[in-house]
Amino acid sequence: MNIAQNVERAARLFPDKTAIVFEGTHLTYNSLNARVNRLANALVAEGIVRGDRVALYLPNIPAFVIGYLATVRMGAIAVSANAMLKAEELKYLLNDAGAVLLFTTGELLENVSIDQYPQLRKIVVCEGEGAGHSSLDDWLNASQETFSGADMDPQDPAVLLYTSGTTGFPKGATLTHGNVVSNTWTTVHHAGFRADDRMILFLPLFHVFGQNFIMNATFLACATLVLHRRFVPDQILASIRNDSVTMFFAVPTIYIHLLNMDVDPADLASIRYEFSAAATMPQEISARWTERFGRPVYEGYGLTECSPFACYNHDFNHKFGSVGTPVENFEIKIFDETDQEMPLGQWGEICVRGPGVMQGYWNKPEETARALHNGWLHSGDIGTMDEDGYVFIVDRVKDMINMAGLKIWPAEVEQFLYRHPAVMELAVYGIPHPEKGEIVKAAIVLKEGATATAEEINDYCRKHLAVYKVPSEFEFLEELPKSPTGKILKRILRDKA
Repeated sequence: MNIAQNVERAARLFPDKTAIVFEGTHLTYNSLNARVNRLANALVAEGIVRGDRVALYLPNIPAFVIGYLATVRMGAIAVSANAMLKAEELKYLLNDAGAVLLFTTGELLENVSIDQYPQLRKIVVCEGEGAGHSSLDDWLNASQETFSGADMDPQDPAVLLYTSGTTGFPKGATLTHGNVVSNTWTTVHHAGFRADDRMILFLPLFHVFGQNFIMNATFLACATLVLHRRFVPDQILASIRNDSVTMFFAVPTIYIHLLNMDVDPADLASIRYEFSAAATMPQEISARWTERFGRPVYEGYGLTECSPFACYNHDFNHKFGSVGTPVENFEIKIFDETDQEMPLGQWGEICVRGPGVMQGYWNKPEETARALHNGWLHSGDIGTMDEDGYVFIVDRVKDMINMAGLKIWPAEVEQFLYRHPAVMELAVYGIPHPEKGEIVKAAIVLKEGATATAEEINDYCRKHLAVYKVPSEFEFLEELPKSPTGKILKRILRDKA
């Protein structure tokens, strides 16, 4: 078994078919497979062995696809690094994973300090100026295009996808070859991917939604991936028309944006299927979309920790407001705090069991034990289940902020802000936003005699944090609300906001 067999199979069945469309270029399955083989050979020649961690610090470009597939094909572990991370954030992730090789771009090199990564042996630049590092093109040109992929056990780790927690730093969810292969087959089955489909992908490839649900499932279906660096509305609408896109995947904020743009249904005439995940779709938005375009937005539920697809709102019995029922081979139950199943219709924690559930968090046994116990993945999400087995998301147990599908944990932002010389005490939390779902707000108490403005602290954050983690609003208070034990009561701050 090997995740990368999806492209190998597609190259046998449809060698001349377009696998990737990107910025006016077309890459066939035969060419893609050959490049993956060339890079796999180059990795082996560099001394990379099974189980080594190879990091991808890349935007949405074909090099990400090639680097990912070559890594898993030769048996190493692909580590996805958010392309918006800054130097300190990247340092933590690469050292936690123990990455020995890094694929990146010339533009992102300013955030890469090789002397701060004890295990990193090589940097390969895939786009832009290489600053003396190896280039991906040189590696590809110097290698053979035949390679015998590693035959991996379903339990062998394949991918580390870093996900946020309520405390501390991100955790590397360890997904196996079995996890990803089974979950992509499930995606193809439930969402009805076909070989003649053309799937648009502007969601980040470093995220499990873009990586597994769209990229890997597209290749498994022998379909075509229409790849974009990011979501730019006019460019995406033009691509839908010019590239004959048939399947559209997005987070709720993008559907809201397109509705607010008053997009003409003729602009989406080629699309037969829309899907939303990564954040809860407001029911009124889903209804407005169906009214305007004549199709429902299909919804799913899952977590990075389950590869991610666990629940689907089916076409044959679509329920507005629900994320659907468990996908094939998965179970979902609603438990109370003692792991007892709740009666139908009552709130509790959504717990998941199935073949996509991760092996655990990389080198974090205590966090793994908290998430995986009694045979179930505990999601940290609150929900209910109706008499038909349809799941409805109610709220989150965690303090996690979900901004347009991007997960932000307050503790990391707080730990950073406490380094500011003027800050005495603070609380970071999410507040509602009509398009993004939530935005980040920081309530700050300054040290006696110290001064600071929102603009100054905003600039301070932007130099060191990924843009989406920077608070959108700052509030300066004399004191923060606290419980008798001294715990800061974010609930009161949220209610006030």
